[in-house]
Amino acid sequence: MKKIMFNDRYGLTQAVIEGRKTMTRRLAASKRKYEKIRLWQPCLELEYGLYGCTEDEFWEYIEPYYAHGEIVAVAQSYKDLGYSDFALDRDPKDVQHVRGTLKQSAGWDNKLFVRAEAYKHRIRITDVRCERLQDISYADCLKEGIRPSFSESVGIGKYGYIDDRGTGLWFDTPRAAFASLIDKVSGKGTWDGNPWVFVYEFELLG
Repeated sequence: MKKIMFNDRYGLTQAVIEGRKTMTRRLAASKRKYEKIRLWQPCLELEYGLYGCTEDEFWEYIEPYYAHGEIVAVAQSYKDLGYSDFALDRDPKDVQHVRGTLKQSAGWDNKLFVRAEAYKHRIRITDVRCERLQDISYADCLKEGIRPSFSESVGIGKYGYIDDRGTGLWFDTPRAAFASLIDKVSGKGTWDGNPWVFVYEFELLG
């Protein structure tokens, strides 16, 4: 089973688990690949991918990593998953590759080293499409985990997100909040670059 990573620093994994985030945008190609493929012109937007011309005048098809209907595990560390630091025979069967106890494993604090079978939350991809990053709608910004403010101290009608230190970053519109968030998650200048992205909509299975 594939796994999907959400940013913990800005609370996106928790937003998925709580059902507040039901959509994610991922770059259609890595920055290195963008240097080779002229996705801006010409480029054909197909139902489930992009057909772009390279600098050598060859054509290349870029497919999404996740497919419609696919079930994907939400990545978390063993500690965040609530596993104990007891001997492995009292923990998930799929972690025999770890020697000693879970707390001594690389996956205790780092979800990169946790096998998908140990994850407790899964999502089902319900829709896949490709579009430019700045084509995001008001409604989709909220599906991406942007939240409205109901606090008078912050300002009623503000939109934003909260980092792992509990600090809220608030903006006048959901679009401005998402632009800030995507630059935090994917690197400064991502929003202004307006790259092609795959849009994955999903539902939480548990």
